[in-house]
Amino acid sequence: VRLHRLRITAFGPFGGSQDIDFDALSSAGLFLLHGPTGAGKTSVLDAVCYALYGSVPGTRHTGGQGTALRSDHADAAVRTEVRLEFTVAGRRLELIRQPPWERPKRRGTGSTTDKAHSGLREYRPHCTEGVHAAAPGGGRGHTSRAGSWKDLSRSHQEIGEEIGALLGMSKEQFCQVVLLPQGDFARFLRADAEARGR
Repeated sequence: VRLHRLRITAFGPFGGSQDIDFDALSSAGLFLLHGPTGAGKTSVLDAVCYALYGSVPGTRHTGGQGTALRSDHADAAVRTEVRLEFTVAGRRLELIRQPPWERPKRRGTGSTTDKAHSGLREYRPHCTEGVHAAAPGGGRGHTSRAGSWKDLSRSHQEIGEEIGALLGMSKEQFCQVVLLPQGDFARFLRADAEARGR
């Protein structure tokens, strides 16, 4: 899996929108997320997990999928959303996840709850000879006349099955092998050889 771009809106400590260009960060081959406690380092990793699997690692997933993810700093009219653009198995995909959202009613007073939404799109270049188009995200792209995003699914279940098949890992396996949350890392270090092997 190669991550390209992540856009976080009203998620975790981020009241507004934050864009992370992983292509620029990883141009040297390696990068480090660092900052003081509470800066949002873990929330960036949570957002990647949420985009891929529709939930965050277990120890930080409390109170349902929506309210625990929403930023306390977000404007009431701004919906929580995570967008992740990545390449896996030679396919450039974008995942969009919006947890359930309690928002102000458009008419009258009070609030109403919108359901969770998910979307999966794939970038498809329209290849022709001699014309260069920009790749998604602004880099030099394929030889093509433009390329476009094609909607693949808006079904939580279909998207889950597709991502599971493409990555070859469940969320639990992804969190253990790729993310290894901070609290679990300490447990891993203290574990005996048999437990580490498992």
